Formats: sequence, C-alpha cells, structure tokens
Amino acid sequence: MPMTVVVASALPDRFRGFLASCMCEIAPGVFTSPNMSNGVRQRVWAVLGEWFPYAPGGSVVMTWPSKQEPGGQGLLTLGLPRRELIAHEGMVFVRNPP
Repeated sequence: MPMTVVVASALPDRFRGFLASCMCEIAPGVFTSPNMSNGVRQRVWAVLGEWFPYAPGGSVVMTWPSKQEPGGQGLLTLGLPRRELIAHEGMVFVRNPP
C-alpha cells in the first residue's frame, strides 16, 4: 500500500477533522498516510468531492504512487489551480488544463 499525501488549503475545519481521522497531519493542511489502500483513498476522495461544493475558494490536492500514471504518480485536484501530470518524450510535466 503506497504513501498518500493530501494538501488542503482554505477549507472549513470539518475537512481537516475528517482528514485527521484517517491520516496524520504533519503540517497545517498537509496530511499523509503511509499505508492507505486504493479503496480507502477512493472513499476519502469521494467524501472530499461531496463536501467541496460547500467550500468556495478552497483547494485540495491528493497524490500517491501509481505505476499506471505518468511519472508513476497519481494526482487528483479540487478547486483552483487545477493541475494534471503529462508525460512527454520521457519527461513528466505538471500543467494547468485548458
């Protein structure tokens, strides 16, 4: 089970409380879990996605190791700025989608 990292900014306290219930908050708004399974990660993301429309102006980024994704890293975002990983000629870039 791979390390999962979530960075949350400008969100209501309930987000931090929820994330702290299943991850370790190593710095304000930065949560890690060294053993989070894919199923738990999907459920955590589903809760964040369900709550997010009620948190205007905030953002959440989740990342984890993934052999199926460019650069071996999965990435999900809510809010702005949006990001995506792009593999190009053997390199991995982060870009803002159009």
